[in-house]
Amino acid sequence: MTQQQASLSVLGVFAAIGAAVCFSIIDVIFKFLSGDYPLYQVVMLRSVVAMVVLLVLIIPLEGGYGILRTRQPRLHLLRSLAVLFANLCFFTGLAIMPMAEAVAIAFATPLVVTSLSVLFLKERVGPWRWTAVAIGFAGILIIMRPGPGTFQPAAILPFLGACGYATLHVLTRRAGGADKAATLSFYPTLGFLLVSTLVGLTTGDGRFASSDNAGVQFILRAWVWPEPQDWILFLIVGLAGSIGGYLVSQAYRQCEAGLVAPFEYIAMPMAVIWGGLVFDEWPDGPVWIGSTLIIGAGLVSVWRETRRSRPVPRPRPRSTG
Repeated sequence: MTQQQASLSVLGVFAAIGAAVCFSIIDVIFKFLSGDYPLYQVVMLRSVVAMVVLLVLIIPLEGGYGILRTRQPRLHLLRSLAVLFANLCFFTGLAIMPMAEAVAIAFATPLVVTSLSVLFLKERVGPWRWTAVAIGFAGILIIMRPGPGTFQPAAILPFLGACGYATLHVLTRRAGGADKAATLSFYPTLGFLLVSTLVGLTTGDGRFASSDNAGVQFILRAWVWPEPQDWILFLIVGLAGSIGGYLVSQAYRQCEAGLVAPFEYIAMPMAVIWGGLVFDEWPDGPVWIGSTLIIGAGLVSVWRETRRSRPVPRPRPRSTG
């Protein structure tokens, strides 16, 4: 690995860690607000703030609005659909499950990324990392407890969200260096803004929220004008969303997906802390055991990555538009 490639890897890792911190802040605020506000409203207000930050600060610093022109519109559309699906599933699960449990299940994302990076990016993964993937998925199963009397259907939601996020990351890697990180962050944010506004206009009166299911209530309940103190939370979640989206795009744009993904595990101890302090939700034994296996699998994957002497392969950007 050359010095330049090593520097890019270090920057990518720090970007992934910063993104994990931002997304952890988003998680706790989303869960806190989910008792009073519908999902589309939280997403829309967050997207408004994130879009302002992108247009006023991040995009001008990255080269101006000309960087929004892309030769890969289909790829950006697929990325936007993937992250929309991921957010719908994960945040609905987060609203009705203990925070640490939902986040732990969502840690299937790096494991799915490793698998998809082999299939679609042609990245090489050796037996050590495949073993790590298997151990990590065993940890996911321990947390989900797929047995009669113990399995809760809501646990499927964060897992489906993990698959959506993994698809997003692999598509981001597929984009290579063709687009800047701000461009990669702009289009999903635009998708969030358009879709949440459309859902709000069609369901904002609460006409479809008559179900007793907590998840359906969270998605379709009526629009509520925010309390004055909650505007601060919407502002924070928007700032964290714009910064986190930019950092994670930068990380997967610069580094091999299998290297970057495990560093997102820093969100697990943060989820335990948030869940305990804010919601008085402390993980039980299976969650601790499963989380340990997942984090251990990620560390093994990172250890094997640092022992590789060959340069990190970077697929050539391909135009899909």
